[in-house]
Formats: sequence, C-alpha cells, structure tokens
Amino acid sequence: MGRAYQNRKESMAKTSDMKAKVYSRYGREIYVSAKSGGTDPAGNLTLRSLIERAKKDQVPSHVIDKALEKAKGGGGEDYAAARYEGYGPGGSMAIIDCLTDNPNRTFGDVRQAFTKTKSKIGTPGSVSHMFDHAAIFVFAYDDEEAVLEALMEADVDVTDIENEDGKITVFAPNTDYFKAKMALLDRCGELDFDVDEIQFIPHAFTTVSGDDVALFERFLTMLNDLDDVQQVYHNVELS
Repeated sequence: MGRAYQNRKESMAKTSDMKAKVYSRYGREIYVSAKSGGTDPAGNLTLRSLIERAKKDQVPSHVIDKALEKAKGGGGEDYAAARYEGYGPGGSMAIIDCLTDNPNRTFGDVRQAFTKTKSKIGTPGSVSHMFDHAAIFVFAYDDEEAVLEALMEADVDVTDIENEDGKITVFAPNTDYFKAKMALLDRCGELDFDVDEIQFIPHAFTTVSGDDVALFERFLTMLNDLDDVQQVYHNVELS
C-alpha cells in the first residue's frame, strides 16, 4: 500500500484553517465514542485512540474534558454515523464520513457540495469498492519479524507491513483494528503511534487538471465547512 495513507485527511488540513472546526469535530467524535463505549479510555480502545490523536493535533484539554463530561451526563445530542460517496470534479472519487443528528439535513448539505461543483453523489458502494477500508498503525520499533509474529498469533489478517528508517507500518482490515492494536501493545509495550486510524485508501490515484483543479478545491472546501462532516477521503494526488 506504500504511503497512500498519508493522503488521508490532508484535504481538511489544507482547506480548513479554522482550529475551532477541528476542535468541534474531535469533540463530537469523542463524545459519541464515550457515550457508546464508556468514558474510561482504559476500557474503550476507540476513545483512547481518539484522545491520543486529539492531543497530537493540539486539541486543548478542556475540549476533550467537555466532551467526556457531556457523555457522562447521559443526555445531549443523539448523533448517528452517515457515509456518502460519489464522483467529484475531474472524475475523482470521494467518500465522506459524517456524524449527524439530522440525516436529511446532512444529506442535503453534502449533495449540494456535489451538485454545485458539477459532481455526482452516488449510492452506497458506488466508489467505496475502489478503496481499501484499512486499519493503519505507524510506530517506532526495530523488530519487524516480532511484530508480524504477534499479529499472526492474534489471528490478524495483515494486509501489508513495512519497515523504513526505524518506523514500522502495519496495514490490516478495518475489522481487525482492535485485535491488531491489542496484539501490538501486548508484544511491544506502550507505543507512541504516529498513525493509529481506520482510513479509506484508494487503490489508485488520479490527477485533476485545468478548470477541474479549482472545482475540486471548492468541492473539498464546501464539504469541510459542513459541521457534520468528520472525514473526507478521495483519490486525488495532492501536489
């Protein structure tokens, strides 16, 4: 899979420089994870990973604490996951993951981003079959064979494993995320993951040119400006 995962969320970072939006998205995701799986990171691996990632992205502690306190209260919004996909400008492909308390509103907002950029929203599965839904872990370690052995013993279906400059990258099916992470922690001890996420990785990248460049940038901006949008994945090679 190479370094394809690095394309993951660069679109968001490049088109939304408002920290408040980043904080809000982390806050919402932490709240949903804590509400559904418990507020103790020790017993909720998804929450633990989210908090670690938020701290690396310099999300203030008060944002994290507020989301956890809100989840402990038991009330608050009832968010549901929603995923949309389709064809963007220049024949590109995009997958948009959302957390919403109003699916009709969110669908309308996402569809507008497609229609206003001469793009086409698709049905579920219309482009996702051209992506791998993968769990990705990147961490410093020097024994690739030991890592692979631990994953195999845990019955993790390792898709790929790379070792470069003292950094090991593990790719596994998204459904094996928890098994893989626990196997890594059990074998390697406490790890400081550079990447610890589930992402959509395109099988192949495409480039956009001419007028489609501005359209594609507008497409990403419109999506990333939506409060309900959590992640945007695409297959465009960003320069």
